[in-house]
Amino acid sequence: MYAQMIKSEASQEDPEQLEAFQARIDAGMKIEPKDWMPEGYRKTLIRQIGQHAHSEIVGQLPEGNWITRAPTLERKAILLAKVQDEAGHGLYLYCAAETLGVTRDDLTRDLLSGKMKYSSIFNYPTLTWADMGAVGWLVDGAAIMNQVPLQRTSYGPYARAMVRICKEESFHQRQGYDIMMKMANGTPAQRKMAQDALNRFWYPSLMMFGPSDKDSVHSAQSMAWKIKMNTNDELRQKFVDQTVPQAEYLGLTVPDEHLKWNEETGHYDFSEPDWSEFYDVLKGSGPCNTERLEARNKAWDDGRWVREGLLAHAAKKRAAKVAAE
Repeated sequence: MYAQMIKSEASQEDPEQLEAFQARIDAGMKIEPKDWMPEGYRKTLIRQIGQHAHSEIVGQLPEGNWITRAPTLERKAILLAKVQDEAGHGLYLYCAAETLGVTRDDLTRDLLSGKMKYSSIFNYPTLTWADMGAVGWLVDGAAIMNQVPLQRTSYGPYARAMVRICKEESFHQRQGYDIMMKMANGTPAQRKMAQDALNRFWYPSLMMFGPSDKDSVHSAQSMAWKIKMNTNDELRQKFVDQTVPQAEYLGLTVPDEHLKWNEETGHYDFSEPDWSEFYDVLKGSGPCNTERLEARNKAWDDGRWVREGLLAHAAKKRAAKVAAE
């Protein structure tokens, strides 16, 4: 449906403008907010950047759950700083989306209504402290795999926002791996906890790259516009190739009995995630879908007085400025 809508919009636009726009993309030039762009390009960016921003904000919830229960003061300070980073990432991305003519309030309302999504991974619970390790190592590791190429994406504000985000995400991944190292080299109970976290987050992390290329409705056009730089399956394979040796170094076992190194391809063969589970979570049937949206709706409602106060103050300042002129 979305792909058909994009094609329909393209058919109504000036072919010469479309050709010139694609030529700029192919030449590696950045598209800036005041440049002409196809409506389909703008809408695709709003969808992708908006969902990315929502994921950063919702992603604070499973981690924020452990701030008060971190095992040491140092771990608490590190986790608190990480959650603050995620809030900043959401801010950068909302600002990038606003350059496309959509407001932050519009994006938030679309999230709260279910019209816009966020990464399916955040609909899984964090049950133990080891999950903070798995989230940093696997979830942020998958995020980095997705996001590093986006520093070269064709839309300037998005590409520039990703530079700082990727630098901070690299620290998040290291923080998670450090937790897993401590757990894997700890007591038998801690090692068991680390293995359990890996077991539960492995396949949801593979799902973070989106559906298989053959089932992805957005990838072809997004890659032609260089909004995306790699296919879902390419990034998923790269993630597996990088992460399996890390698990082996920890002495942990990836929960995939079919996982093996393929000498011929130079990559690991691995089992596909359960895509029916992926689509169920996207539709709202994940373990924490309801809880996550309830938390965001509560934050939106509780913060209404702050937003209204800031708007009233801004209006008062504008009125005073006009009166003084």
